Amino acid sequence: MLQALTAAQIRTAEERAVARGMSLATLMERAGSTVAAEAVSLAPDGRVVVVAGKGNNGGDGWVAARCLHEAGRDVHVLALAAPEALAAPAGAAARLAVNIGVAWTLLESDEALLLGLAGVTLVIDALLGTGAVGAPREPYARAIEAIGESDSRVLSIDVPSGVDADTGAAPGTAVAADVTVTFSSLKRGLVVGAGARLAGEVVVADIGIAGTDLEFDAVLETWSWDEYRDLLPLPVFDANKRSRGHVLVIGGAPGMTGAVCLAAMGALRMGAGYVTVAVPAPSMQVVETKLTAPVKVALDWDPEVGLSGSAVARVMELSAAADAVVLGCGLGRLPGTVEAVLRLSEDLTCPLLLDADGLYAAGLFPERLASRTAATVLTPHSGEAARLLGYGSGARVEADRPAAAVALVAAAGPRTVAVLKGPRTLIASGGRLIANMTGGPALATLGTGDVLAGMCGALLAQGLDPVDASALAVHLHGAAGDLAVEALTPVCSTAEDVLTYVPRAVHALLGTHSPHTD
Repeated sequence: MLQALTAAQIRTAEERAVARGMSLATLMERAGSTVAAEAVSLAPDGRVVVVAGKGNNGGDGWVAARCLHEAGRDVHVLALAAPEALAAPAGAAARLAVNIGVAWTLLESDEALLLGLAGVTLVIDALLGTGAVGAPREPYARAIEAIGESDSRVLSIDVPSGVDADTGAAPGTAVAADVTVTFSSLKRGLVVGAGARLAGEVVVADIGIAGTDLEFDAVLETWSWDEYRDLLPLPVFDANKRSRGHVLVIGGAPGMTGAVCLAAMGALRMGAGYVTVAVPAPSMQVVETKLTAPVKVALDWDPEVGLSGSAVARVMELSAAADAVVLGCGLGRLPGTVEAVLRLSEDLTCPLLLDADGLYAAGLFPERLASRTAATVLTPHSGEAARLLGYGSGARVEADRPAAAVALVAAAGPRTVAVLKGPRTLIASGGRLIANMTGGPALATLGTGDVLAGMCGALLAQGLDPVDASALAVHLHGAAGDLAVEALTPVCSTAEDVLTYVPRAVHALLGTHSPHTD
């Protein structure tokens, strides 16, 4: 497991290291020399320009410039502040660089900035570090814009300037890096939000902070393929269809039968031995045609009201034989259906996954989820999460996805797992926060969330811990999407294609490597 720390946590880690006898100057020297080595790898020849800010991030850049100069490289520093104006240890690093002959220019005009970046092979972004909050102000904003306007490759130090180190948000202009060299640990803002895209390739460099100094209770986790592989339930020799888990999938109002069919197939693809699909009676003919293996059950339905009280009773009967229930895929939002979802959420005693229209109902009366005693998995996208949290829009969720994922758990109860879907889907529960590193454009199309709901339901039914089931389902779902994109392009991939590639994703997992390394 790799952990992604907040800016406050990394500051604490540095303070712990200093208390043990490490100096900030030593940390800066190691950071800068590591950046220089990565710069040589990224640009073996050509001119290098370091754009240095006024803080310790700029100090790292000055060290990198000195190391490159000592190695015989053509390097120049464009500085927002003169060396004598910098506080320690950045000031000492800058003065040492100047004393050995590193060329530098004080940026006092746009003309100097643009001229300094002309014809450069590599720009080292040493403007803003992990402590920066909010949209960059001048002169930083113009320097960031100029880096973006250049044709050079870009290496950012610690985080791309303009990216919030905790949330990944880029509220103003931000650097788009080819490579980001970050120190001691991943930062949250490199894993989630816009930062995950703007960081490019992320290199985590060890600068000598001990592992014990980097230990914290609340961290953002990222898991290896081996760790996911260890969770995958495999059929035993004497397995039968009942012992491999029974999933009850409820959804598929008229006109939305595709959602429940995709969820049912997702459950089957993820190894469920038995799948029952309960749909409104008018949908039965379509579902019978589309699905072969699952058992189909018709529920009483009123076209004006939705699901009836007798439908709730029938679902409760069916749930007695189920190991997990997936509720909401294409179920609709008629008043009777909303009440049915709420009653089932309160009364079902097996693990329950709420998706789509199930989340809509829960968002109207979120307090009714809190009474559940069995595990509950919520799988909202940002708009659904905003409804559950009472936010005005999904934009507030996207501004700080980790905080929103944690808030979902706090709002719904301690036995809840929140799966906040989107780029780098987050799984939150019980003080833990996990970021999934698979998935991409193939998942940004209708129906893929239904596939995920079924996959997660299957793993719940097979007895996995709800956090593990959610994380593994999201990982394999994302990997299947990546494989679909690789074969079919991000333009042409569909939810059905994600289903098709789930077996290849599982095969890659059993081989304990990413499918992209084949």
